[in-house]
Amino acid sequence: METLSVKLPQPLAKWLIDEANSTQRSRSDLVREALELRRQGKGLTRKMRITMADAMADLRGTVTGPTDLSTNPKHLANFGQ
Repeated sequence: METLSVKLPQPLAKWLIDEANSTQRSRSDLVREALELRRQGKGLTRKMRITMADAMADLRGTVTGPTDLSTNPKHLANFGQ
């Protein structure tokens, strides 16, 4: 087997350690599994990622004001100047 060193952001490294401890698996095993899932097309791809609108769907309607500023000429009066 090949050896690979990877630098991870602190939150991801902490998650990996916690996941390894809770599942009683090695960190290497978890990384290999994630890479294999990605290789097989079963991991998250760009097409499967949610949009910001989807992520904030539960907040829709909580702010008052115009619903769409982009279609109201009044709100675009000095745009781009």
